[in-house]
Amino acid sequence: MNYYFSTELINLTFEEAILKTKEALKKEGFGVLTEIDMKNTLKQKLDVDILKYKILGACNPSMAYQALQVENKIGTMLPCNVIVQEKGQGNIEIAAVDPAASMQAIKNDALVSIAKKVRAKLEQVIQNLANE
Repeated sequence: MNYYFSTELINLTFEEAILKTKEALKKEGFGVLTEIDMKNTLKQKLDVDILKYKILGACNPSMAYQALQVENKIGTMLPCNVIVQEKGQGNIEIAAVDPAASMQAIKNDALVSIAKKVRAKLEQVIQNLANE
């Protein structure tokens, strides 16, 4: 089982790809709680250069609440990470974690059911981006 889904967007700036990704997440009920700029962080901490790479911490509040009700330590695996990374001039890859793959480590059938619903929403986000 893959642990992520992805698509590549062509002829967009990195900033446009971030905005499109946030819009696609919002349409599926997700908000972005955190943004981690890996390019800047690694430059500051290690003085290395990488292409633009951001990690968006996406949360669907309703699904997060349901998950917390059936597994109170699930917060260790939240929010769902979505990455936006520059692959080359005008090519941006968007990838989202597969929460159902992540939840295999937890033996809780109710949680697996919720994770599958979240997976479907994140797959739809990636599909919507691929179809734009």
